[in-house]
Amino acid sequence: MSYLLPTLTRKKEVDTIIRDTIDKVLVLRFGRADDAVCLQLDDILAKTAHEVSKFATVALVDVDSEDVQVYVKYFDITLIPSTIFFFNAHHMKMDSGTADHTKWVGAFHEKQDFIDVVEAIFRGAMKGKLIVNCPLPPERIPKYQLLYKDV
Repeated sequence: MSYLLPTLTRKKEVDTIIRDTIDKVLVLRFGRADDAVCLQLDDILAKTAHEVSKFATVALVDVDSEDVQVYVKYFDITLIPSTIFFFNAHHMKMDSGTADHTKWVGAFHEKQDFIDVVEAIFRGAMKGKLIVNCPLPPERIPKYQLLYKDV
């Protein structure tokens, strides 16, 4: 399903879409086109992209591209897929009860979960917030054990 959404492979493309997406949530999925969980998430993103198009833009970022490694390192993309949200070039964070508020790690269980998360981020961003609470119940939030190197 990744062919239905724009795929960014260069740093300049990522910079441009972050800078030029105004008054909409920008959803960037960092991952690989051949990974099973990424394909599951891509299916959900592609099916909902039209439904959220009034308040969100969805794009995919290839983590294997050498040119976007600066973003992979900056956002600490160690598990894929990782989804990062922006609003008016500001990185939006979400408190989902996990240790990492900067990104959503893993796939959403269903389309409505993704729509609810993007809508909550949009509403919070319109109120000037940079961090919002996750609207999903804890059982539908993927849990991962985060290991920090050299801590």
